[in-house]
Amino acid sequence: MSLARVVPPALKPFLASTPSLLFAAVLVGLAGNTFAASPMESGATDLDAVVVTATASERTLDTAPASMSVITREELAARPVYDLADALRGEPGIGLTGVGLDRRGVSVRGMDPSYTMTLLDGMRVNNSIGAIAHSDYDLGWMPAEAIERVEIVRGPMSSLYGSEALGGVVNVISRSATDAWRGSLRANVGEPDAAGGARRQMAVYAGGPLVADTLGLSVFADRSRTDETPDPLVPGTSRREARDADSGSATLSWTPGEFHRVDLRWLGGREERVRHGLQSGSNPYIYESRDEVDREQWALSHRGRWGWGESGLRLSRASLDKINERAPGTPTGPQHLRDEIADGHLARMFGERHRVTVGGEWRRESLEDALVNDAGEDEATHRAVFVQDEITLADGWDLVLGDRYDRHQRFGGQHSPRAYLVHERGDWVFKGGAGRGFKAPTLKQLSPEYYASIAGLLELFGNPDLRPEVSTTYELAVQYRGDGWHAQATAFENRLRDLIEIVCVERCGQPGVMEIRTYRNVDRARLAGIELAGAVDLTDTLALEANYTYLDARDEEADRKLEMRSHHSGAATLAWAPVDAFTGRLRAEYIGSQLEYPSRGPAIAVPADTLYALDLSYRITDALTLRGGVENIGDARQDSIDLQYPYPQLGRSYHVGLNLSF
Repeated sequence: MSLARVVPPALKPFLASTPSLLFAAVLVGLAGNTFAASPMESGATDLDAVVVTATASERTLDTAPASMSVITREELAARPVYDLADALRGEPGIGLTGVGLDRRGVSVRGMDPSYTMTLLDGMRVNNSIGAIAHSDYDLGWMPAEAIERVEIVRGPMSSLYGSEALGGVVNVISRSATDAWRGSLRANVGEPDAAGGARRQMAVYAGGPLVADTLGLSVFADRSRTDETPDPLVPGTSRREARDADSGSATLSWTPGEFHRVDLRWLGGREERVRHGLQSGSNPYIYESRDEVDREQWALSHRGRWGWGESGLRLSRASLDKINERAPGTPTGPQHLRDEIADGHLARMFGERHRVTVGGEWRRESLEDALVNDAGEDEATHRAVFVQDEITLADGWDLVLGDRYDRHQRFGGQHSPRAYLVHERGDWVFKGGAGRGFKAPTLKQLSPEYYASIAGLLELFGNPDLRPEVSTTYELAVQYRGDGWHAQATAFENRLRDLIEIVCVERCGQPGVMEIRTYRNVDRARLAGIELAGAVDLTDTLALEANYTYLDARDEEADRKLEMRSHHSGAATLAWAPVDAFTGRLRAEYIGSQLEYPSRGPAIAVPADTLYALDLSYRITDALTLRGGVENIGDARQDSIDLQYPYPQLGRSYHVGLNLSF
């Protein structure tokens, strides 16, 4: 049966209305605190789930000293997920925003995507968004089939992870070998209504013992392709680029004894992106741009338990290489990023009330880029030490205190303290705390020799006197666990200072000449809001899960609202499981109105919209599940002649897939 028949034609105008009856009902439920943990959506609402990102030690989700959520492997398998941005859609406080071209980045509580740190099993990878223009390459390191869960921390975590953890942390936890061989295969095919944008994906995972109880192996391979989407407004150009990607990994796990484990991992990927653009000017022409991106990571880690406590040691090297070809026209030069990292920690109990962790990190980042300086290469070394004390004050009362000191060879030292209190009282949990995070200037921003000519309109230079961007965050949360439902509410405030902006210093506003601009610490901003989340079992077969975020984001220097931040946003999932073998999910994502400030003219209002999706799955056997559904049912947030969204949303598309376990 055609998937087009799943959605009656009369449903399209109903779902395209904003807000619809479904989303209105969700918001009413949020206001009334009628939420619950659904047995069909076990990941995001399982408060007993074990997480590690907030403290580097195991904690349950409800008592973790941070605002956190978890996406499980089962949730990822229930819908099409082509990269990390797809996986994070609809999570509380998470937004997707444009980073240039047709690409998107992950924003936490309205913070810039460059303030979100991505970790793989607790280890950082290249933060390419600070070195490569329009980069979203950090989102494609690991496919969904290789992921065990994704842990999301909303708020600064520089006290543990240092620079780039200014807004939050996304920690991707990979699947690991078990005591028996297991594997799975995942296939997806997506076909849009309009021309272009078709998707295909095939991923396989396998893991098990090579030597029983001693040596294990886990491997994955992924192949995905997205066709180019033509722009009907400018024939011959792209609305969305074509992507062709391959990735794979192999991990050896050695457990010489019950209390020790050594992991050796290789992770690599290659992708090609092709887009057609319009070069403006007196003689405009259409060009083809082709990017080739290679990623690789080697990592060796040891975890041990001793008579006195626990230890961890990790060595890793991550690289990202980008080569551009363009015809006609001049391509951008090749860019090569490297991160070499050694980090470790020791943890032990002092008495019955203190778990103290001390650790350190050494990191060398290097960049090869013809623009960064006259030599075409630059590097910086970071050194850090941290301490954390997890204190049991009394039964049901826990306090976490921590601080990290980072030393950068260019800008000097930076402290990142944190204090967080958790109180568990019956079915109630109260949390609150404060923390400070920072983001170091990039190598390009700090280089006095960095120079770029941008679009023939301005010349941009680096500034070696830049200071780190700093955020201080306060939050207070409460959550309740009832019989068949749960709810939580969080109030937060982020105060940012020394934001790095590009400012004009010479020839400002003079017609016919190129402005001279540089980077300066000039701005202050405040982002405050409320997050509501929860779920309810409506019946034995019907469950609702939803979240809502109110955000007030202001540029305090200019005394105006920060651009491209929604005051109101939210998401909901209505899951129906009439029989054990079948599940249907209707998803809704509300994106509130936003403001854009063009270089000339008044502010532009980007209207609110709601995206709907339908996911259907049927378990044919214990090993084989067939999936299908519709993405963006209402064909929302499509570009028009008068309005350009931050990134082009794929229109209505139909998908089929299968999951095979073996």
